[in-house]
Amino acid sequence: MRFAYEAFKSSGSKTDGSIEANSVAEATELLRHQGLFVTAIQEAAALQSSEGRKRSSGGVRLRLGSNKTANLAMFSRQLSILVSTGTPLVEALGAVERQVKDEHWKSVLTDVREQVEEGAPLSEALADHPDTFDTIAVSLVHAGETGGKLEVMLERLSRLTRQRQKMRSAIMGAMVYPLLLISVSIGVLSLMIGFVLPRFAELFESLDTPLPTSTKMLMALSDFARGNWIVLIVGVAGSIVGGVIFVHSRTGRDQIDRALVNAPLLGKLVRGFLIAQTTRLLGVLVQSQVPLLDALDLTKKSTASRSYRTLIERAENAVTKGDSISTVLCNSDLVPISVSEAVRNGEQSGKVGQVLIGVSDFLDEDNEVVMRSLTSIIEPIILIVLGLLVGFVAISMFLPLFDLSSTTQGGPAA
Repeated sequence: MRFAYEAFKSSGSKTDGSIEANSVAEATELLRHQGLFVTAIQEAAALQSSEGRKRSSGGVRLRLGSNKTANLAMFSRQLSILVSTGTPLVEALGAVERQVKDEHWKSVLTDVREQVEEGAPLSEALADHPDTFDTIAVSLVHAGETGGKLEVMLERLSRLTRQRQKMRSAIMGAMVYPLLLISVSIGVLSLMIGFVLPRFAELFESLDTPLPTSTKMLMALSDFARGNWIVLIVGVAGSIVGGVIFVHSRTGRDQIDRALVNAPLLGKLVRGFLIAQTTRLLGVLVQSQVPLLDALDLTKKSTASRSYRTLIERAENAVTKGDSISTVLCNSDLVPISVSEAVRNGEQSGKVGQVLIGVSDFLDEDNEVVMRSLTSIIEPIILIVLGLLVGFVAISMFLPLFDLSSTTQGGPAA
């Protein structure tokens, strides 16, 4: 019997084809040994018919904006509630679709609903939009369909995406005030150098008084900035563009990743966030009955840090050889001893998924405390630096006036 399938390669790209096997389970197992993660499989004739219906219905792939995580969290949460109350899947999809106002997101849900109406599995319909539903979402939904626990998997996906959204919002919220202070500092200093200092320069020239060294330095800086402002703007713009290109390059990402992970103070917080994200994702996948090797592979692809991707790859190789994950974690400086020991205990008790999720909850709480503490330290430091800079400029400007006043008052007394 020939089965047509759709799957993801180990590189993350989507592929499809057909394979000879006696059953769906045997075909899936054969494909997994080939390094493929199956998202849809059925008899070739049925799948070709389904693909024909999708083409006739005008199914399209759409890209979402930066609110992809929020949309996915909302979708999985609402769909989970509706399915758990006994609402048919097509009706549940329609109910979620009617609540959406964003046109792109609504178009994606419309296409998903139409495919499910035509008989396609939900996981297959979601996999048709890889820019919207990543391999993690597709694999969890597929596991739910296979095990008859779709609402449970949707709830796990919802919790996973909501936690990801929560931590991202917490990080952005913690960065807003320091970035605002830095922007204000740059703006104030630029205003003083470009507009305030030249007015004092004219005053000092009219008074013809000797200037302190600090005042001369500021005047020279102001003259240079006003005389070469075009060059400075081009230089700043070029630096920003070069920085963006460097950040998006593979070499740049690797260097930044190593610098952040190994930073003296910030590195602990970065490692905490990365470990929490990795353990939560792996724990959810393992609890969802996703094979351990597949779970490790999916987690590796979803991890932004190259250091942790390498660590997960080592764990993947260890599991392939029959070793445990904890043996790799215990020998890595990227994982605290408490986490590796918890994973070891989970492996011995057969509750790896539950332990991983528990570890991630603990790490998230610890990370929030560390982040608040770090923010409370950074903010006054920025204020102090800003105050010192503004104070230095003010004193340098008014010091010649104080000297002139002292000279004027001392003249008659002589």
